[in-house]
Amino acid sequence: MGSAALEILGLVLCLVGWVGLILACGLPMWQVTAFLDHNIVTAQTTWKGLWMSCVVQSTGHMQCKVYDSVLALSTEVQAARALTVGAVLLALVALFVTLA
Repeated sequence: MGSAALEILGLVLCLVGWVGLILACGLPMWQVTAFLDHNIVTAQTTWKGLWMSCVVQSTGHMQCKVYDSVLALSTEVQAARALTVGAVLLALVALFVTLA
């Protein structure tokens, strides 16, 4: 009975980690930069993620743009992209092995 409970707990933790990994891969909040000028109207926040960059104005307006070219990205972002996609796929394989 205890072994089955531990196996179910491991499966649930695997699912939670996999969903968290997918969310972390897709969200554009990997690097956050805030710009505040003397006037609060010109305040803006820049979010840079693995797949897109977004600018949020102090008025609440948000504009996102997908990166045009993979080659224009820094090597750190390219490596992070590859590693997170690899981690998602490896976690999916681990989930299938757990269920088999």
